[in-house]
Amino acid sequence: MPAAGVGCAFSRRAIDRIIAQRGSVDPFAADCLTEDYECGLLVNQTGGRSTFLRVRDESGGLIATREFFPATIAASVRQKTRWIHGIAFQGWDRLGWRVGPGDLWMRLRDRRGPLVALVLTVAYLMLLLWPMMLVLEAAGLVERVPSSPLLRGLLVFNLASLLWRLAMRAMHSGREYGWTEGARALVRFPVGNVIAIMATQRALVAYVRVLSGQRLRWEHTVHRVHVVTACGGEDHSGAALPSAA
Repeated sequence: MPAAGVGCAFSRRAIDRIIAQRGSVDPFAADCLTEDYECGLLVNQTGGRSTFLRVRDESGGLIATREFFPATIAASVRQKTRWIHGIAFQGWDRLGWRVGPGDLWMRLRDRRGPLVALVLTVAYLMLLLWPMMLVLEAAGLVERVPSSPLLRGLLVFNLASLLWRLAMRAMHSGREYGWTEGARALVRFPVGNVIAIMATQRALVAYVRVLSGQRLRWEHTVHRVHVVTACGGEDHSGAALPSAA
């Protein structure tokens, strides 16, 4: 299971096995942009196992680490650029694909970011072209191509999947943070897609620069306000805590 860094615990045995495989005194690779993610995968590769814990305290609150995501588009793009570069591009180079079926599926899922960004770009361009095509069709300048039953079925399935995903996002966000945040989660969905598109472009450029011999750049996320301070001194956590052994 990949590790997200925060809210994550490694046993001493797991760290020792990773150190032995690396042949180094440091389990975390300084030249990896997502060293926490890589270290989580190495737990399994070195014979360990990981567990995703979702537990609550006596008051019903989730026991977890809580943090703010960058509040501006520029900072968000920088953050996601590092994730895409480290997981999709560096992960391919550093960890490869020679794993079992379960891990292979997870790595395909984790490294799909550049492909998703490409599909999103095409989709948003099609949304912009759609009203133009309707106008041209009404003017008799173009003729609509009839769609096949297979294509219509695929579109219906995709729409249903999108609505299901949005419903789950709103429901779970609203359950933990209030229904105002649940509604905001729907608004943030297209914003997140735009950030992903912009970040993928930057990550690809950065990766090509590294391949050409330039030095790897680390764009660290600046945390200006601690979540406990922002919450008035109380940390009402809202995520799960993974652990590895």
